[in-house]
Amino acid sequence: MKNIIGAIISFVMFVTMTACGNVPNEEMQIEISEAVNNLKKTVSESDTEWSENTEGNMNTKTLVVYFSCTGTTEPLAKYAAEILGADIYEIVPEKPYTEADLAYYTDCRADREQNDPQARPAISGSVENMDNYDTIIIGYPIWHGQAPKIIYTFLESYDFSNKTIVPFCTSHSSSIGSSADNLHLLCDDSVTWLEGKRFGGDTSKNEIQKWIDYIDLN
Repeated sequence: MKNIIGAIISFVMFVTMTACGNVPNEEMQIEISEAVNNLKKTVSESDTEWSENTEGNMNTKTLVVYFSCTGTTEPLAKYAAEILGADIYEIVPEKPYTEADLAYYTDCRADREQNDPQARPAISGSVENMDNYDTIIIGYPIWHGQAPKIIYTFLESYDFSNKTIVPFCTSHSSSIGSSADNLHLLCDDSVTWLEGKRFGGDTSKNEIQKWIDYIDLN
């Protein structure tokens, strides 16, 4: 921007000097000098304002959060983070899930947690500087038609006021259904909750790109 303005200043000075017989008198030189200084001041103020606005936009950040104990949701979350240039955070349970814990309809750990409205499995670690993020994309598998209860733990662990949350899930056939609606109920009224989407485990990066283009997070 400064280079462009500099060229304009030079051109204006050239035209002015030419119009005045090539050699401006002392009074004209003073007027030109004052005009140039005023223009430089305006450019400097404009650059400062532009810089501040740019810095503000750069501080607008997206965080992709995912839970993927069987590895199905993880690649999709990574696709989203790569496409958006976003930070990424994996929800890791304090007590890892074993294969036996996920043996549905055997009164396994997952069965018991999903049937218990109060279940909130502990998470190992936390997101640093959650306040820095404006948009949270959160991915999870479908367990018995709902999000795993550890997602409830995550949403109840932070203040998401005035943020935007976008859910997505992975499953073999179940839709996102009421899982997203039930998660939405855990959030403050100031949260902008966008419609979620279900993906299969074989979803490509191109499909995630199309989804992100559709929801338009800019």
